Amino acid sequence: MSKITTRTYDSHTFQTLNGCGLSPVLARIYAARGIENSSQLETELAHLIPFGQLKNITVTAALLADAIAAKKRLLIVADYDSDGATACAVGIRILRKFGAIVDYLVPNRFEFGYGLTPEIVHLAHTAKQPDILITVDNGIASVEGVSEANRLGMQVVITDHHLPGDELPAAMAIVNPNQPGCPFPSKSIAGVGVIFYLMLALRAELRQRGAFKESGQEPNLAGFLDLVALGTVADVVKLDSNNRILVQQGLQRIRKGRGCAGINALLQVSRREYQQISTYELGFMLGPRLNAAGRLDDMSLGIECLITDDAAYAAQIAKQLDELNRQRREIESTMQESALLKLEDTLKTRQPEIQTAYSICLFDTEWHQGVIGILASRIKDKHHRPVIIFAPGNDGEIKGSGRSINGFHLRDALDLVAKRHPELILKFGGHAAAAGLTIHAQHFEKFCDAFEQVAQILLTPADLTHVIETDGDLETSDINLELVEYLDRQVWGQGFPQPSFNARFYVESQRIVGEKHLKLKLRKLDSNNPGQTQRKSEDAYDGILFFHNDPLPDLIDAVYRLQINEYNGKTTLQLLLEHWFHTNSEVSGDAH
Repeated sequence: MSKITTRTYDSHTFQTLNGCGLSPVLARIYAARGIENSSQLETELAHLIPFGQLKNITVTAALLADAIAAKKRLLIVADYDSDGATACAVGIRILRKFGAIVDYLVPNRFEFGYGLTPEIVHLAHTAKQPDILITVDNGIASVEGVSEANRLGMQVVITDHHLPGDELPAAMAIVNPNQPGCPFPSKSIAGVGVIFYLMLALRAELRQRGAFKESGQEPNLAGFLDLVALGTVADVVKLDSNNRILVQQGLQRIRKGRGCAGINALLQVSRREYQQISTYELGFMLGPRLNAAGRLDDMSLGIECLITDDAAYAAQIAKQLDELNRQRREIESTMQESALLKLEDTLKTRQPEIQTAYSICLFDTEWHQGVIGILASRIKDKHHRPVIIFAPGNDGEIKGSGRSINGFHLRDALDLVAKRHPELILKFGGHAAAAGLTIHAQHFEKFCDAFEQVAQILLTPADLTHVIETDGDLETSDINLELVEYLDRQVWGQGFPQPSFNARFYVESQRIVGEKHLKLKLRKLDSNNPGQTQRKSEDAYDGILFFHNDPLPDLIDAVYRLQINEYNGKTTLQLLLEHWFHTNSEVSGDAH
């Protein structure tokens, strides 16, 4: 079930923004996203939150400066997703510029699982013999791993952004905005943002010690914001004002041709031009290709792509990542068909209809552990329920990856399950929107029941309605290339959604293109007189509906975004339809 709602905004805020020079359309868009004054739209680096607000960061920077001076061996232990890979690349690149002896290790998710486990600690100790371990995008829950590292004589610095458990690891230092007592206001910063901030603090510490006097030049860390932007967007963290600055600055570098060799190579295999890159390319083109290494193979491949300055080598790796991504899509497609069939069978035996269930948990012995997160996301989008998908692990265990809907904090829900049923979950962690866990295979059905009980406690029936939020209707005069070009230059994403609009249209013509898409000619109905179409021929708009080749009815209500279409050297505006509904029926019953 779905329904369309228009984002609300404060009228006083709207007037303030409009009075600052923003057009009425932009003023209402930004007001609906919590922007209260134009200064919150500033994207210059000077507006970043100072690094000193991160708890322990100056002490940690001093410890690392001491380690560099003493020629100690540093080892970065990374996570195997895009955030972990970019965080590792930022740490490696900058620490080497600072003169550090540093290497990296990334766990193979199929052998070691997530985080600084005791097994990874032993591997690091025997294979790399480091003095100090530095975690990026992991470690805050690695109580046992840190304890083992301490026992083996290795010190641990944790940089992470995940939520901590009841016990913090006994690390030498912890930098995490979500640890108790940290005043840093951007709690949504990604793992790559945390290590970048630590490198800013380390540079300040080294500067104070006179480390750059001999060379006469200190590293410009803004040169690494392309990696920070990629990791931040790909990790789908909330794009608060601080994260938007990091992303915008990174995008600007890439657009000017100053991205690293790896990002440029990933753009090339994605057939995207660096001059027009946006958050879409970072999140849906580059991120999945980078993630494919960690999902199907070894994220070391992705990290190597990001730390090399050799364009030919980066291109070679990018081709491998592109092929892995193709394989990932094939596996995902097969698993999705299997999962939907299994879901239908499960619902027949467990619930009469999907609307009666508050959650979905599925497991299959044939499913691939590296793709279950994507599958969970697809099913969550289709059925608007918290979803956890399980795949086989080791020694009779199964590993689950979950995705959630608004109003249901997934990690907190798993914590509640663990408290109500202490024997069920072996380990878990994550965020509000995404989490992972491990259970014994024999406990799958019991976990499903326990998770469903928690879902019914924390959710209401209204929460299970998919609400499509839009920015309302647009006047004909506002539908122009100038507006779409402005919107394309801005940073949009999680927590700061890309503007979309809704209106009623007469479908003047439609034809199939590319065998699976509908090319449309749409005539907008007058919002003040919905019984009439706009009269002038120039008020008809080109439209596109992707992955849909069945004919539309003559009249539709549609949610759309403005898009630039470049074809045969000609630039035109078109409406990209995201959802459509029959106008003669209830919206909640005919969402597409």
